[in-house]
Amino acid sequence: MPTIIGICGSLRRASFNAMLLRAAAEVAPTGTTVTIESIRDIPLYDGDLEASTGVPAPVQALKDRIAGADGLLIATPEYNNSIPGVAKNAIDWLSRPASDIPRVFGSKPVVVMGATSGPNGTLLAQSAWLPVLRTLGTAYWSGGRMIVPGAGKLFDADGRLADEPTRARLKTFVEGFAAFVTARRG
Repeated sequence: MPTIIGICGSLRRASFNAMLLRAAAEVAPTGTTVTIESIRDIPLYDGDLEASTGVPAPVQALKDRIAGADGLLIATPEYNNSIPGVAKNAIDWLSRPASDIPRVFGSKPVVVMGATSGPNGTLLAQSAWLPVLRTLGTAYWSGGRMIVPGAGKLFDADGRLADEPTRARLKTFVEGFAAFVTARRG
């Protein structure tokens, strides 16, 4: 049974990407678990802090959960045509110390999806993640793409994905990634 850790690249409680991540967990195929983790408690990266006290406890806990999972699903907003700062900051911390990168990210199946209220989706942010994920040695799944523009019209007042065509696309996307994760587990 594959376990996928999902993280949202936004701290906003009503984030469309948090909603999309919850919907991904709901449509995951039988036998696949998508566990949503938070980056909210991760401080700004500070090399002095790392040198004096080491990796903060919330970072270490998330690193261990990602290392123990079979895959990683990142739901990213797009800020100024790129990666949100809080999400990049989390990955920067999660890659510390550098000697731990292979344990946390090495050959880990990873995929990025995203939702935005704008008309263009998160294509640029998703593309901006690729060099970061390549540098970390992940196994990026390129078998599908989940870009959700106009998200403000697709989720209901309770934050549930109410648009059936988008839900169907998400289901296909998550099933494809889960199959990739399962195949990599061997």
